[in-house]
Amino acid sequence: MANQNEQARAGDKKVEGQASEPVAEVQQEAVKPAAELPVEAGSPLNEFLGRAEKAYAAYLEAQKEVMTAYRENERQVEKGYREAEKKAQNACEKAVNQALRLRDEAEQKAEEAYTKAKEKAEETYKTAIEQTEEAHKTAIEQTKQNYDGSVSQALGARKETVEQAWVARTQDVETAWGIFTKETR
Repeated sequence: MANQNEQARAGDKKVEGQASEPVAEVQQEAVKPAAELPVEAGSPLNEFLGRAEKAYAAYLEAQKEVMTAYRENERQVEKGYREAEKKAQNACEKAVNQALRLRDEAEQKAEEAYTKAKEKAEETYKTAIEQTEEAHKTAIEQTKQNYDGSVSQALGARKETVEQAWVARTQDVETAWGIFTKETR
């Protein structure tokens, strides 16, 4: 019995000495395999210390896994943002190309209409030519205005989509880091 009390006091002194060691040394000690640690047979305190060291090593490993999961989440959020940005860019390009095609078609139709009207007007009346030229100019201006409006609208939609994706990405990252910092305290 006296031997066990002496062993318990020796274990208590060992624990007190370890508490004053730097954190890095304690962490290294905690992750040492059980075979490297001095174990006095039959001491409940040593058994408890062994379990505590194993639990601390498991905690450190779990903390690494959580950090890895948060980083993976951040990568996935970033990937989602990039995909949304690419979709917005593709939609914008498609809208611009469609507006350009429509403008070209409208200009071509306006040119064809102008040519036919001009030929007919030359045959009949000079005033009809002047009216047709004015209609042609108006049609071209309207086509350009429609094109400019379509391009402006597509660019605005792309900007808004990119901004929304960035806000969502920022919120997701901040939320994830907020949760992480609360769990690691």
